[in-house]
Amino acid sequence: MAHKPDPAGLKLRLIAARRLKAVLGGEHFSPFNAADLPDGRDRALANRLITTALRRHGQIDAMLAELLEKGLPPRSGSFEAILRLSLAQLVFLPDLGAHSALFLAVEAVKRDNKARHLSGLMNAVLRRAQANSARYGLMDEALLLPEAVRQRWTEIYGSAAVSRFAEALIAGAPLDLTLRDDDQDLIEALAAEPLLADSVRLENRDRPVEALPGYDAGRFWVQDAASAIPARLLGLEPGSNVLDLCAAPGGKTAQLLKAGYKVTALDNDRARLDRLRANMERLGYAPHMVEADAGNYAPSSTFKGVLLDAPCSATGTFRRHPEVLWRRSASDIASRVRLQQGLLTNAFRCLEPGGTLLYCTCSLEPEEGESQVDWALNALPGLELFPIRPQELPGLPQAVTSGGLVRTHPGMTPGSGNAGMDGFFVARFSRTG
Repeated sequence: MAHKPDPAGLKLRLIAARRLKAVLGGEHFSPFNAADLPDGRDRALANRLITTALRRHGQIDAMLAELLEKGLPPRSGSFEAILRLSLAQLVFLPDLGAHSALFLAVEAVKRDNKARHLSGLMNAVLRRAQANSARYGLMDEALLLPEAVRQRWTEIYGSAAVSRFAEALIAGAPLDLTLRDDDQDLIEALAAEPLLADSVRLENRDRPVEALPGYDAGRFWVQDAASAIPARLLGLEPGSNVLDLCAAPGGKTAQLLKAGYKVTALDNDRARLDRLRANMERLGYAPHMVEADAGNYAPSSTFKGVLLDAPCSATGTFRRHPEVLWRRSASDIASRVRLQQGLLTNAFRCLEPGGTLLYCTCSLEPEEGESQVDWALNALPGLELFPIRPQELPGLPQAVTSGGLVRTHPGMTPGSGNAGMDGFFVARFSRTG
């Protein structure tokens, strides 16, 4: 008897469910690339389904609470991931069709030995959701952010800004690039919008990065407009020796090399260093690369400049990684704060007298930003704040605080753009002795 072929779209649904299940289990979300799904249309659809499910996670939680009176079944394999993808399609992606959402969900559950007994429940739940899809589509935007996160950020940034955060979450992030050269022809070929300094933005992401004009020639690298700010603020003479701690994947390393510095790029992960090396080769740059722990690295001589982009909660990247909103607890942030303090201490040791230290995080949490400045000034004698001035950030002076720090968030608009940017914090210090 001939094997009956799988229904169209089922394989993609199964692949998407596996990726979402991994993210729900604690993994970092990585969009599918050509190696995962060679067909560009399949890749775009799978990424769209997953990112919609992640961005609408809080609203889907509320739907599940209503639709599953007894809660999610225990030990149910891929049931939850398939259900979340299907609810995302039914309610928030109506252009994809309701029939395929129901049919493919049931078929996908049947292919999972741990979930196939729940195919009837999947069908019943999704039919109830379909009947209520109009109401679900109008769910309160307050559900987009965890309640504790919303309250904390409202106290810090204000309710108007947090409303813009929710809008930015749903909109996702456009593609920002940093250009290797001042290249108007490339900007036109990319159909890009100039933002700040050498950052440009592509609103239309209909092609993979590798297919964009200038990629193979190393004429740009991917870097959010906020992430590109710190390296521009070092302000040293060309030829100065600079240490880039926690350097991979290399966006800031490339900026430092472009500025004419002699750069040592350090990371403690071999795979990440390999990625940095590949990126530098494409761009035509050659930093000195070191595999070492940034917390105890002891160079033979100190540096005129040190850039520390410290590991953090990454809450400022929620437009690309919505899962961070639902994972970061107070204890989680506290453990990162302790790590950052150790890294700051060693960054200070690596800095020569008269040198400049830049500390930055892609976090919206003051504990990982402003509070770390207070800690460093008290704990590291000889370290002084070197205030950043608004005129050093043309196109975004509102990001410079009265205390000379930089604080961006997704509700801010860089340059003349009409979309936001990552949440980022930057402080600049000098060593007096």
